[in-house]
Amino acid sequence: MNTRERYLQTMNFGHPDRIFFLPQWFWGSTLERWHNEGLPRDVHVDEYFGFDRYQTIPVNLGLLPAFEPEIYYEDAEYSIHRRADGCIVKEFERRPEMSMPQWLEFPVKGRESWERDLKPRLNPHSPARYPLWWDDYVRTVRDRDYPLGIMAGSYYGWPRNWIGMENLSYLMYDDPALVHDICNHVADFIIETIQRAVVDIKPDFALFWEDMAMKTGPLCSPAQFREFMLPCYQRVCEFLDTHGVTVRLVDSDGNNDSIIPLFMEGGVTGIYPQEVAAETDTIALRKQLGTRFTFIGGIDKRVLARGKAEIEREVLSKVPWLILQGGYTVFVDHAVPPDVSLENFTFYWDLVKAVASNPEQYVNT
Repeated sequence: MNTRERYLQTMNFGHPDRIFFLPQWFWGSTLERWHNEGLPRDVHVDEYFGFDRYQTIPVNLGLLPAFEPEIYYEDAEYSIHRRADGCIVKEFERRPEMSMPQWLEFPVKGRESWERDLKPRLNPHSPARYPLWWDDYVRTVRDRDYPLGIMAGSYYGWPRNWIGMENLSYLMYDDPALVHDICNHVADFIIETIQRAVVDIKPDFALFWEDMAMKTGPLCSPAQFREFMLPCYQRVCEFLDTHGVTVRLVDSDGNNDSIIPLFMEGGVTGIYPQEVAAETDTIALRKQLGTRFTFIGGIDKRVLARGKAEIEREVLSKVPWLILQGGYTVFVDHAVPPDVSLENFTFYWDLVKAVASNPEQYVNT
């Protein structure tokens, strides 16, 4: 079984020779620590750990042209600057990857700024959306033996980033027509932009991005999701389904339990990374949903910084049973942080590979 077949069997509740090993996420500072602990600097990390190959089609869905970056203040502690997405942020220089910036200003403040400053940057026909040598790229991936996917947009996360979370929450009440216009324009933009790639390449999966939940639940109510986001998911997923893209996953941190049924109604077939710190329980959700939804993740990254006995308990209490149910692959519930040693991560991943080779042996151990 090749990697592409393994991926599709894993995501579709089939019978793979083993589950697909999705490449895990790492902070840059984590890899720097591991280099100091013996990870060679001249290796491909995915190959070193034995992750499976997994790629997305290089279609540019960003703002084109991007906003011009501009620095307003800078010292050794922090900087205030405009980013390429138009946001003005205060960003701390010490371990910026491990801290959130403070958002000071957003590019969309109302209909006028949406129409003038941001909507024109979502032009599906911008020449730089596709690689210059697109036909050559298509030829190289036509007979691939690995899964290749397409990004499919964001119907809460992108508007939230352009407007601000609090501002978007108010806008849903104060100007719902504008929120509808933004979400619908994004859906139109996605369908129009990726159509060429979907037709030429026939991707194996599609990825949505939202990051729309916290520990206590989503950042908008299920009713708001149904009103503003659900129609966009339905349109985009119907388009994908028409072209045979039946694996459709959403990346959303936090606890998304209350809106998973809405994602499903919209045509999404799975979710990741299933954050344990947000009190998601992947086993309970699998029992509730059966074979109707795919889960990726659910491994508590905090446990990887502890002892090997705790790592073993975390893996064996979840992974064997979930593998046997199908529609699941192992994934740390976000990027592996730098408090995890190379020794601990290697122990964790070796255990995962052992369980994946014979999950029945490890059930109830």
